[in-house]
Amino acid sequence: MRLSSSLSFTIANNSITCTTTTNQQPQSNNNNTFPSFSITLNHSLHKPHLFRIHCIKPDPITPLEYPKSDHGGNDGGDFNGGDNGGDGNGEEGDGEGDEEFGPLLNFEAVMKEAEARGVTLPSDMEEAARITGIREMFLLRYLELLQGSAWPLAFLMKNCSMLRNRMLADPSFLFKVGTEIVIDSCCATFAEVRQRGKDFWAEFELYAADLLVGVVVDIALVGLLAPYARIGKPSLSKGLLGRIQHVCAALPSSVFEAQRPGCKFTVMQRVATFFYKGALYGSVGFGCGIVGQGIANMIMNAKRNISKSEHDIPVPPLLQSAALWGFFLAVSSNARYQIINALESLVESSPVAKKVPLVAMAFTVGVRFGNNIYGGMQFVDWAKSSGIQ
Repeated sequence: MRLSSSLSFTIANNSITCTTTTNQQPQSNNNNTFPSFSITLNHSLHKPHLFRIHCIKPDPITPLEYPKSDHGGNDGGDFNGGDNGGDGNGEEGDGEGDEEFGPLLNFEAVMKEAEARGVTLPSDMEEAARITGIREMFLLRYLELLQGSAWPLAFLMKNCSMLRNRMLADPSFLFKVGTEIVIDSCCATFAEVRQRGKDFWAEFELYAADLLVGVVVDIALVGLLAPYARIGKPSLSKGLLGRIQHVCAALPSSVFEAQRPGCKFTVMQRVATFFYKGALYGSVGFGCGIVGQGIANMIMNAKRNISKSEHDIPVPPLLQSAALWGFFLAVSSNARYQIINALESLVESSPVAKKVPLVAMAFTVGVRFGNNIYGGMQFVDWAKSSGIQ
């Protein structure tokens, strides 16, 4: 900055007035201003040694406001619900919380980083980088996961966007899926043996069907409630279907998903999420029930065609069994896994778990172990009380 001053004297009515003015001439990169001020010295000609100083109070300095970034918090990739443009009320995002995902990288920066690591981006990520850009955290996490993973996972990361986006939002996603499958298989076996007792081997086909369906269901149970990164802007259909897709995309991934700056959820959205996820769970359960119970029925019928026994149990009805699977997942599994997701999020965000990640992993194993024991026993009870098995 550069200061300029001026000094002027005025003699009138037996007094001398001295006025000093100081101004700042800001340079191009400085927006501060200094006000002028004046000092008046009243000098009496009859009393030469008497002076009175009167200072004029300067105007207060008003700080300048700098404009915010044009990029909102949901432009270049966000967690689920990021396409709603802000909170659940449809307000536009104000760019808050961008530090959580890092700066928004444009197409040139994205391609430069990918080429430096010798990686070819999937077509959807490249298109998103060209249109809206990609958050730095998502890009770096994708490159690290891709380069540090073995062939099956690296192949799926490049070709399966559903898996990739969940891995970007939660690097422990595969650990949770694997934990769920292993624990559920062991707990299902334990529950089946305990509930069926001496009839276990006679009803082995039913156990095998439950186990087969359980593996597929485990993936759905974890995947449907997992947070996911949304890369770019989703393509929505026109008309009523497009509006429904927009509303569903604005819902949180689970009922108790934590809010963050720029993306808030209303109570109505959380309530709607429970029923929406319940409908998805019910559809998965019904479909898996059709496939699993259909395979079990074919095995049972084939065994009866070879040799019949008086200990043979009736073949369960296919549609009723599938309906039981759908109802059980929509009601019991939906409620239990919503709570599990909330508990895992609380533990993972705690200072202890951030310093020692094994704490969160141990909690995941423990809480899912207890949940699977209870859920497996509950399903057998529901099946027996409904007369299906």
